[in-house]
Amino acid sequence: MLKDKNILLCVTGGIAAYKIPNLASMLVKQGCNVNVIMTKNAESFITAKTFETLTGNTCMVDTFQTTYPPRIHHIDLATTADYVMVAPATANIIGKIAHGIADDMITSTLLACKCPVALAPAMNVNMFENPIVQDNIATLKKYGYNIIEPATGYMACKAVGKGKLPEPVQLYKYIEKELAFTHDLQGKKVLVTAGATKEPIDPVRYISNNSTGKMGYALAKAAMLRGADVTLVTGQTALEDIPFVHTVKVTTAQDMYNAVTESFATADITIKAAAVADYTPAEVAQNKIKKADGDANINLKRTKDILKELGNRKTDKQFVCGFSMETENMLENSKEKLVKKNIDMIVANNLKTEGAGFGTDTNVITLITKESTEQLPIMSKEECAHKIIDKILELKG
Repeated sequence: MLKDKNILLCVTGGIAAYKIPNLASMLVKQGCNVNVIMTKNAESFITAKTFETLTGNTCMVDTFQTTYPPRIHHIDLATTADYVMVAPATANIIGKIAHGIADDMITSTLLACKCPVALAPAMNVNMFENPIVQDNIATLKKYGYNIIEPATGYMACKAVGKGKLPEPVQLYKYIEKELAFTHDLQGKKVLVTAGATKEPIDPVRYISNNSTGKMGYALAKAAMLRGADVTLVTGQTALEDIPFVHTVKVTTAQDMYNAVTESFATADITIKAAAVADYTPAEVAQNKIKKADGDANINLKRTKDILKELGNRKTDKQFVCGFSMETENMLENSKEKLVKKNIDMIVANNLKTEGAGFGTDTNVITLITKESTEQLPIMSKEECAHKIIDKILELKG
């Protein structure tokens, strides 16, 4: 995803500089060409040799540093970079960049950059909250710089508060979001459902299914990486939250119905990948459940059909995609569902197929529309997600 991308890391004089070699190493492992610029104060915390060993490139410190063949380094690095990250960004460097000062290698290079630039402020909480620093950050935002919010916690100065540099894996995700894929969903709102709902029988028991939410989460992440504004409505799952995705967590099918219908009106694309419990107990209060031979005799009723509701509500400008998990007659049942629900596409798979269905990291899917049927080979759920989005964009024109 990031292979051959040119990443420029700018390291300033804060204790958090010790985290950046890990970030550089992560990027190199993904096939990036990584260059590093350091301020002279940064050398108090980490050496240039560390970065040179990790990246294979000369670490620049002095604006007039001599190399062979000779180069105008701050211009070369600025014009070849696909993405620049200043981390840690001290109060000093933030102030200089905000006011156009170019008195060192980093500030001179940034003035010549036209690619996206992100700054990750890292400093004592009192320094970060200082109105001068906050004004400078606001100025940078006005000029189009991306500001990565600092984390909150215990600092090297023994203070506790907001001002910590996020961990390298979090910084990496900002770069991944910007560069991993073409932003062909930029400006689009995408609504995705994932996970299993739970219908309580009593305070102990509930009706659910085996959905892990992996496919839905893969779709939400893929849409985010392609530039969409993503809302993920998710039932029960053990998966980690996806950065840059608005996540709404629900429990019951009614909860999911409420959340989905609330967001649906503004969604350009809706993908229902959640496995909703089809039935809910007609009477859920424990003292209302009839007992027979010591076991609960539970009356069931169907939950609301979310996908059909979306099909009834959708406009000509909206696209609705559903999922069909079958154990037999997959194509026939899925095509019937496509028509009955009045939706644009069905993603079907057979739960008896090896590598498909719940709990796996792979899937075997068939993309079904009114005009075509396209069966895909086994692939990761992440790859499936992008194939689904490709097809949706093809159909939406």
